Amino acid sequence: MVGLPARGKTYISKKLSRYLNWIGINTKVFNLGEYRRHATSAYKNHEFFRLNIFFRPDNQEAMAIRTQCALEALHDVCQWLENGGEVAVFDATNSTLDRRKLIHDFVVTKMGFKLFFVESICDDPDIIEQNIREVKVSSPDYTNMNKDTVLTDFLQRIQHYQEKYDPLDEIKEKDVSFMKIYNTGEKVVVHKHEGHVQARIVYYLMNIHITPRTIYLTRHGESEQNLDGRIGGDSNLSSRGKQYASALSKFIHEQKIEGLRVWTSWLKRTIQTVSGLHVPQERWKALNEIDAGVCEEMTYEEIKEKYPEEFSSRDTNKFAYRYPRGESYEDLVARLEPVIMELERQGNVLVVSHQAVLRCLLAYFLDKSADELPYLKVPLHSVIKLTPVAYGCRVEEISLNIDCVDTHRPKPKEPGQISMVENDKSEHFAN
Repeated sequence: MVGLPARGKTYISKKLSRYLNWIGINTKVFNLGEYRRHATSAYKNHEFFRLNIFFRPDNQEAMAIRTQCALEALHDVCQWLENGGEVAVFDATNSTLDRRKLIHDFVVTKMGFKLFFVESICDDPDIIEQNIREVKVSSPDYTNMNKDTVLTDFLQRIQHYQEKYDPLDEIKEKDVSFMKIYNTGEKVVVHKHEGHVQARIVYYLMNIHITPRTIYLTRHGESEQNLDGRIGGDSNLSSRGKQYASALSKFIHEQKIEGLRVWTSWLKRTIQTVSGLHVPQERWKALNEIDAGVCEEMTYEEIKEKYPEEFSSRDTNKFAYRYPRGESYEDLVARLEPVIMELERQGNVLVVSHQAVLRCLLAYFLDKSADELPYLKVPLHSVIKLTPVAYGCRVEEISLNIDCVDTHRPKPKEPGQISMVENDKSEHFAN
């Protein structure tokens, strides 16, 4: 990362890491501020970041501490990459030519890794102040300090960096791969990016924005095949599923959500669920339920009886297991990447889809691992409200109090067991 303080570098770092891990690229963020806080408790105010070492005699010591922390972080970056990591995000200002040359010499010349700089540039004082007030006031640097004092000190910290700031330059750094993002995406410049991973990074970062919005996720109402414990298929809603459709319509209208768009799969049960919502709707084939292949419309008992080895194999590694002539959760993540990209671009959206699909979307927003993803709870007849915040996502589950079967199958203690979940004196399961 490159840029002055309070330009969203950590926000970009965390989002990028979450996205790359979600698509299966092993990624980790190394935040230089954490190294500095671990190395010294010397920070008392903005003077620690004054880059003119002749202004104060103790600034030479502060500069040495910061340089040593950068070297330690780069050493950890390279060690992690050598031990199986695929992408390391070095989250620091890296705001001078000298610092970027040090990084290049260490990472590229010495270690032989690829290097890609992402610079966040912002000259909107309102965005900068909002970032400081929302994020920096909770920094360990400012424990027990009031917000106005934090704002004043941090603005002075920024001023120290501005005195020596060298933006990425296509002439001075003509052989360097980099991307510049202006004012949270108003303009993007890409210079000499190379390779598949860098292309994915550019594509993703061109789509994110910081406009406040809310994402609502819900499964379709209870279906006729849910009542029979059958997976997949394209059945109609049950009578209780229709009650949920009415309750969902009432709930959404009561929220008075500005500019709401509704996305559903191509399957009847999701389209029927939003039939009472008179707002713009889109149908996404990518939101269709996971394809169970030869096991479509079967119960788990039937699958275990007919394909006992397959049934046991799926429990061994549920994320990677692919149904015969069907899909895996890993396939589903790849299928859903365009949906994630569009969700990042949009404002307020209601997504009405299916259990396996919503598990994948939730795993992205909540930064869940591949092991956790297939077992996330996404109950019928509930709305999951996601509100993106500074470095993550606030989640709220809202039950609309319409009875339904419980289709959650928890991870069995031993592969091949059918874990029973009781609800309404019935035992039913889904993907």
